[in-house]
Amino acid sequence: MRPRTIPGSSGHVRPLRLLGDPALTEPCQEVTVFDDELARLVEDMYATMYAAQGVGLAANQIGVPLRVFVYDCPDDEDRRHLGHLVNPRLVEADGPVIRGPEGCLSLPGIEAGTPRHDRAVVTGVSVTGEPATVTGTGFFARCLQHECDHLDGGLYVDHLTGLRRRRALRAAAKAPWAATAEAPGR
Repeated sequence: MRPRTIPGSSGHVRPLRLLGDPALTEPCQEVTVFDDELARLVEDMYATMYAAQGVGLAANQIGVPLRVFVYDCPDDEDRRHLGHLVNPRLVEADGPVIRGPEGCLSLPGIEAGTPRHDRAVVTGVSVTGEPATVTGTGFFARCLQHECDHLDGGLYVDHLTGLRRRRALRAAAKAPWAATAEAPGR
């Protein structure tokens, strides 16, 4: 068997953008160039996701406004799903809507019960431009929907209403990182 590198092992950890950063609220642009720079971005995204102990990361969370995300996420049966998608589109979200715990690397330490469909299908391409379709259920479906939201300029707190939303935003405002989240260029 041919030795494979571990995703992110050649990448560099980049600073995460936090709630309040405009990079998180703008829709991302389609990738049109599939080159070494894109491959480096994906490696850096894996390295950053692992360093932050996350299960998914969208490019705009590190300030790159491109439609790219990486994931290393279990489903509800504890099967590991590892990969990336370029120019992903959520094409199906169905099954029962389940309110489950959800957090985000751009709101560290804040978690809230967030409604998501129990099944999701996302299409896109690989870093080399090959077509790819990823189907997820349970927690992995939640991850796929979460990352697609990021690329459209959304956050999981956008799915919250009432008291849940107020509590999450209040906790974010009081978080130790909140002061740096408002800093220009962060």
